[in-house]
Amino acid sequence: MTTAKKTTAAGRQGFKTGEAVVYPAHGVGRITAIEEQEIAGYKLELFVVAFEKDKMVLRVPTAKANSVGMRKLAEPELVKKALDVLTGRARVKRTMWSRRAQEYEAKINSGDLISVTEVVRDLYRSEAQPEQSYSERQLYEAALDRVVREISTVNKITETEALKLIEQSLAKSPRRAKADADAEGEGDEGDVEEAA
Repeated sequence: MTTAKKTTAAGRQGFKTGEAVVYPAHGVGRITAIEEQEIAGYKLELFVVAFEKDKMVLRVPTAKANSVGMRKLAEPELVKKALDVLTGRARVKRTMWSRRAQEYEAKINSGDLISVTEVVRDLYRSEAQPEQSYSERQLYEAALDRVVREISTVNKITETEALKLIEQSLAKSPRRAKADADAEGEGDEGDVEEAA
């Protein structure tokens, strides 16, 4: 019996009950339990990951945790680097919106903090800039939510405080009205006016 416990502990890849983790497609969750279930005659050990804000529970086979991209929270150094990414200039490719939207979606679902932060940086609009389309707004909010949750969990602060940190970093970035107008002026969204 003790050898089986050692094997399963090694199969857990360093994850333990009560630990906050990042699941690529859903963001920050918490491992509430590690349970065994019998499926098709095989015993399977599963991480039970709860996403409290989404009122969702996910069961991930312990052996598949790494291959599905489940990871530990970012280190504080990486959080600092992510906040630095927000101060950079937006990099908006001159491609059709549908193509960019797919790329943004892929970055968000990668679970990589820096990639998700790049989406926030690229889709952020200040008050002086033109309105976002509905799909831009949806992607921006999804990315922002993921970054806010991870930063608040890593820094042990509220989500409101994490959002303020993000907004402060975005405020330090160069003005992007001209870059946005140039990128969108390529004909994919059209009626963008440049802020004076």
